[in-house]
Amino acid sequence: MIKFGPSGNGESFYNLGYKHTSEAAAYCRRLGLDCYEYSFGRGITLSESKAIEIGEAFADEGIEISVHAPYFINFANPDDEAAQKSFNYVLESAKYLKLMGGHRLVFHPAAQGKAERREAVERTSERLKTLRDYIYLNGCEDIKFCPETMGKLAQIGTLEEIVEFCKIDKCFTPAVDFGHINAREQGSLKTEADYLSRLEYMISELGYERVKDFHVHFSKIQYGAKGEIRHLTFADDVYGPEFAPLASALKKLKLEPYIVSESAGTQAEDAACMKQIYNTVDT
Repeated sequence: MIKFGPSGNGESFYNLGYKHTSEAAAYCRRLGLDCYEYSFGRGITLSESKAIEIGEAFADEGIEISVHAPYFINFANPDDEAAQKSFNYVLESAKYLKLMGGHRLVFHPAAQGKAERREAVERTSERLKTLRDYIYLNGCEDIKFCPETMGKLAQIGTLEEIVEFCKIDKCFTPAVDFGHINAREQGSLKTEADYLSRLEYMISELGYERVKDFHVHFSKIQYGAKGEIRHLTFADDVYGPEFAPLASALKKLKLEPYIVSESAGTQAEDAACMKQIYNTVDT
């Protein structure tokens, strides 16, 4: 079943006097939301007991929880020691995700750096094969590990690259950030057909069952010649993309992803807005 929720806590959460992420469970439920993404973007500083407390709060409210691994993961780094740190970041995030009772882990695959694009992609692919082995060795195959499409040209993570990474093993599920695609491709997502072409491509390459409940990040994003600049809110009427055409495409293809709003400060409200749009849009 399709789910909608925020990435982290927005401005209204704190303005209402809330302080702790465990309180976000009831907050999301009051907004009619279904999921929540906890970010370890700046590193994992959470205690195990706090992770369990957060997980119990979300379980009590029936809100599904996912995590975003640290932003500094880079599987294209030519240095093996640095790559090992990336493996550890993913596996440590998986450990905390399990403590929270979640089943989805999003991560940024890599940055191109000074290497040629093909070289960086091939190195990332080989490292993800090693990550696959670590996943099974650590008994984490019940988790969906979701490499994410990226918004800057210098990052590894076009839709095509992510699909190829997911062909490595069934433990990998695409995390498609449509704002990132739109920014990377200079405003390419405008119509239902634009979204359908991307979704149908994924289905043709990975199969319907692998794509049915894929992971989605959605926000409007300002972009320039090099791609993503910054996340915006749904109030922006310049950059896009718009959600309604995606909602229609998802319904048409009978896809039920986990949709996370990454709007800048209004992520919960914009997640609720997306749910309302989805429930009212005609196919």
